[in-house]
Amino acid sequence: MAELHDLKPAPGSHRSRKRVGRGPGSGFGKTAGRGENGQKSRSGGSIPARFEGGQMPLHRRIPKRGFTQRKRRVYQVVNIGSLGSIEGTVVSPGVLKEAGLIRSTKGLVKILGTGDVQGAYSVEVHAVSAGARAKLESAGGSVTLLVSPETQG
Repeated sequence: MAELHDLKPAPGSHRSRKRVGRGPGSGFGKTAGRGENGQKSRSGGSIPARFEGGQMPLHRRIPKRGFTQRKRRVYQVVNIGSLGSIEGTVVSPGVLKEAGLIRSTKGLVKILGTGDVQGAYSVEVHAVSAGARAKLESAGGSVTLLVSPETQG
């Protein structure tokens, strides 16, 4: 039976590390494979990719515009014309997810008025545009707005 002191790595699987700076005979003496002098030859002497040699960097010299609201509401939009691909008359985030019209049931859903209504749908979503609401109600459908913590202002 093999003992612990008899164990050896498989042939060719273990390579000894490169010992740099150990004299001219090693092939990596003097500059230790780092070329000549300068910042890059020093320990810790790396230059960030964004550094432009002291020139005013691009991310500081282009103008900054706009503002991103921290509590903005991002809706997953569904056009009213694509409701025809749903089986049944009840439209909810779960049904829209199953039909592949939205990515996630966790986000907010808004119905927009592009397209035509094929039937009377009972829609339960977080927001509906005025045009979509008019088309749904004129076709005999109803609109119920879901309340989520994000929609409460």
